[in-house]
Amino acid sequence: MPSSAIIPLALPKGAEKLCELCQREARLQCSKCRVTFYCDAEHQQADWVGIHKRICQLLVPIRTQTLHSLQQTSHIETQIKKLIEICRLVAQSKLSEGKHQEALPAATCCLRFSIDIHGPNTVQLVPAYLLLAEANMGLGDLNLVAEFLSQAEWAVLKSPKCGLAICQKLHRSLGRLHVVTGDLEAALRNFANDIYFATEEYGLDSIVTAAGYFLMADVFAKQGKMPIVHSLYSEVARIWHCHLTKLLETRTQSIQNPLLDSIYDKAQRVEVDEMLRTILEFEQKDSRKDRAQIAQVAHCLAMLWFLGGDFLKVSHLATQTQHLSSLNHDKRLLQNTPNPHKADQASKTLLSGQEKIQLNIKPKPKDKANHPTIT
Repeated sequence: MPSSAIIPLALPKGAEKLCELCQREARLQCSKCRVTFYCDAEHQQADWVGIHKRICQLLVPIRTQTLHSLQQTSHIETQIKKLIEICRLVAQSKLSEGKHQEALPAATCCLRFSIDIHGPNTVQLVPAYLLLAEANMGLGDLNLVAEFLSQAEWAVLKSPKCGLAICQKLHRSLGRLHVVTGDLEAALRNFANDIYFATEEYGLDSIVTAAGYFLMADVFAKQGKMPIVHSLYSEVARIWHCHLTKLLETRTQSIQNPLLDSIYDKAQRVEVDEMLRTILEFEQKDSRKDRAQIAQVAHCLAMLWFLGGDFLKVSHLATQTQHLSSLNHDKRLLQNTPNPHKADQASKTLLSGQEKIQLNIKPKPKDKANHPTIT
């Protein structure tokens, strides 16, 4: 992270350099690109870790004004759009890893470059606003979260033809904010909209829709409405079971196909793992003890871990579930510990267990299977 002090006399007359992060007067500059400035070493370090080391040299042609660059406006615009995408992906990656502070520089750059291309108060800024809101949510700054979401909501309201995916993400972020502030009814309204837009954009059986069901179930759990929670969790388990089964079938059909590492990053797998564990714990504690539901969720976890290459966890789950006498008919699902040398055999074993689970789950009425009852 090389830096050098700014020499005021070396700057063009009237040129004021501002800190990349806080927009205060800058005293340092990156000695690699020489077009990025900071108020102090702390902000330079934060920006370097957050995003600058990824885009340092890409900034030079954009921030260096020459006659040639002025004649290449379309090329510069293309480069800025490329930077927007890089910043967005880096911010999302860091947020998925729980690195909220490190995500701020990338999200801020994403917003700044988006304004350069699309102008202020446009719907194209919404993804950056949502990233900044999520980062500040993780840091506990709810005032900034509300401010960014308000700006995003206003941009969407002014653009009625904006994409369904943008609307879905906005309502999910608003729902999460209302959960934190304790306005559960507002949270439910936003999560309902989240699910609606998700089904329109991705389909009723999408894992994006399933995440909306899960978030809504959490709100109903806070309200003590456990039958609704059970209904929503059942829908989440059904969707993920179908999704993971398809991935496992693909893995079984061709040894050339990659494992889950190339489909979900580690942070995403952790998120799904936590969600399924939450559902499994709820079902195990539920007084009704829906054994078929417990088996289905346990099988989801087994498939998730197997596809992620965590064979030890699959074996451990088998040991934990063997004491459930009602699941004896599914023991072959988990009895054999999968290993890298027997991946195909283990895949077939898991798929065989999936068929057994399907045979032992009582069919539900269609309206309840696809549309959990919410009262």
